[in-house]
Amino acid sequence: MNNRINAIITGVGGYVPDYVLTNEELSRMVDTNDEWIMTRVGIKERRILTEEGLGTSYMARKAAKQLLQKTGTDPDTIDAVVVATSTADYKFPSTASIVLGRLGLKNAYAFDFWAACCGFLFALDQAAMMIQSGRMKKIIVIGADKMSSIVDYKDRQTCPLFGDGAAAVLLEATDEQDIGCLDSYFRCDGKGLPFLHLKAGGSVCPPSYFTIDHRLHYLYQEGRTVFRYAVTNMSDDCALVAERNGLDKDSIQWVIPHQANMRIIEAVAKRLEVSMDKVIVNIEHFGNTSAATIPLAIWENERRLRKGDNMLFTAFGAGFVHGASYYKWAYDAE
Repeated sequence: MNNRINAIITGVGGYVPDYVLTNEELSRMVDTNDEWIMTRVGIKERRILTEEGLGTSYMARKAAKQLLQKTGTDPDTIDAVVVATSTADYKFPSTASIVLGRLGLKNAYAFDFWAACCGFLFALDQAAMMIQSGRMKKIIVIGADKMSSIVDYKDRQTCPLFGDGAAAVLLEATDEQDIGCLDSYFRCDGKGLPFLHLKAGGSVCPPSYFTIDHRLHYLYQEGRTVFRYAVTNMSDDCALVAERNGLDKDSIQWVIPHQANMRIIEAVAKRLEVSMDKVIVNIEHFGNTSAATIPLAIWENERRLRKGDNMLFTAFGAGFVHGASYYKWAYDAE
């Protein structure tokens, strides 16, 4: 019997803008303060891409370029580039195609993956299946979002939450067994539209003087509803994946959750009975970077990870979409 082809992460690259938007600065823009923000969401600062003319593809390209350099990968061996984002540079072409072109990849195809804050998690799973099919050997999966482009800095409820950033992983085929992307559980509720969306700019409500005058091109969120759904679903999804793979608090080395709210992260850890020492958190200094949160957390903590570590990824986003993945880490970083 032939061994199954597995898909493993063999490297990670990341990029965050230089500009740091602090809570103190936000307090001069809207009626808020550091204590209010830290108490409710646990965010101290976030990175913002301020340079005119630069968008999500710029950050994604920087992350992918670092990834290729770190891993010493020949760009001509890349089969595909997948960019998970909700803040594409343009309606078309895809952000992934721009990244591919700027990197000079000659033998790959590219596409964007839209699943809001679950984008990277879903894209990683799809890329893993592409590799497991035997048709692909190397895929770059990127989570990238310029959330500052859709945040209303006059809305005190949402503007403290989001930041900009990107991170990329190289996903490769291996014959090694019991390693890499081992299991996942994903769902879409389909009832989340009223609670988390961007009102204008799509085919239902195209841009117009009215949409601009009424500030409809900014993210809208009903925070309490989103919080409740996120806590329930991320906790339940992690518990389900852990149970069906025989994982408990002692056999789980790391939990890497979507970084939306510190209270959500703590609730997930409590449900799994996992110490917060095992939960990777970077929300305090990056905020919610949507599809970039999980890969950025991996990028920042790569040196702490060891081959064979059992890891749970989990996320929740607009739609509502949610899910969890079981991943076994494949290498020790130098």
